[in-house]
Amino acid sequence: MIEKMLVVDDEPDLEPMIRQKFRKKIHEGKYEFVFASNGLEALSRLLEHKDIGIVLSDINMPEMDGLTLLAKLNELRNPALRTVIVSAYGDMDNIRTAMNRGAYDFITKPIDFSDLEMTIEKTIKEVEQVRNAIQEHDKLLAIQYDLDTARNIQSAILPKKFPPFPERSEFEIFASMEPAKEVGGDLYDFFLLDDNRVGFVIGDVSGKGVPAAIFMAVSRTLIRATALKGIPPDECLTYVNNLLSNESVASMFVTVFYGVLDYRKGELTYANGGHNPPYIVSSEGKVAPLELTGGLALGVVEGITFSSKKIQLDKGDTIFTFTDGVTEAMNNDFDLYSEERLEKLLTDKFALNVTELVNHTFESVHFYAEGAIQSDDITVLALKYL
Repeated sequence: MIEKMLVVDDEPDLEPMIRQKFRKKIHEGKYEFVFASNGLEALSRLLEHKDIGIVLSDINMPEMDGLTLLAKLNELRNPALRTVIVSAYGDMDNIRTAMNRGAYDFITKPIDFSDLEMTIEKTIKEVEQVRNAIQEHDKLLAIQYDLDTARNIQSAILPKKFPPFPERSEFEIFASMEPAKEVGGDLYDFFLLDDNRVGFVIGDVSGKGVPAAIFMAVSRTLIRATALKGIPPDECLTYVNNLLSNESVASMFVTVFYGVLDYRKGELTYANGGHNPPYIVSSEGKVAPLELTGGLALGVVEGITFSSKKIQLDKGDTIFTFTDGVTEAMNNDFDLYSEERLEKLLTDKFALNVTELVNHTFESVHFYAEGAIQSDDITVLALKYL
């Protein structure tokens, strides 16, 4: 990269001297010099050559002196522009003023060209560091923009309108997710399968960040599309597992709990693919985990068959599903929130509606964490049979 420099001085002999001194680097394409005889000319040259990184400026010049030029350069707010002041050795007051106004360095007249060369090299390194910092900053802004976009897309594909089925009085449902990073790998979903059944899903993708978010979006879409065919939960997970196992990259997988509630008669059919067992919270405050169905996480092994189970719910029973970001949330002493603490919360707060119960769970986890950095996505979905 050619380093372009602007030399501002009203002495006509300076230009040929500089070109002679730096002729080799000019010939090699390392340096390029632009010249101006005063501050006004210098500003014009800067408009013509926006890639100038260093200004070598005399202080005493006609029309616009070096100190005024320095003030004008500050107004440009170009962080990658550095000014080196050139003045007589006895003019220390002006040199000090220039340094206070933001000059990077100074050299004295008569110019020692060896000293000038060292000063230029040092200033070039400074300018390069600033340029690199600006490039890194711009990259980070671009990455942040992409992450914000990804977060908005991810948020858009998760249901967030509550109550989602206001015409249905047989059940109530609420869910929420808080990613540990800008985007997360947890998922939840729910959908009416027909006039009598509602399906609901919660899942947790291995890993975090953008890869997990992409795998989460794919998993959620496949599960939803397959479930809406109306097939049983075990067949749904078996089919989706085969698809994910064929397409999985970087050994990613997703734990999934998929349940179908027949809200005419309170019958819950479910299949568990390696996920935390949900809790059944009774209307009397009894809390018990659902039995596992023996399934692995989806995307690990192709060709395995999942099983499902059925249980009968009583009026007022709540199905409380969650990801391990709840029970494995840590405080500043690295102690886990734990299943025991979650079970006590559910026992104490069994009478709350699902919205209050989910929100209270998040509040409890955050209170326990005491401000510690969130290490995993946190997702909760609760459904109450009415």
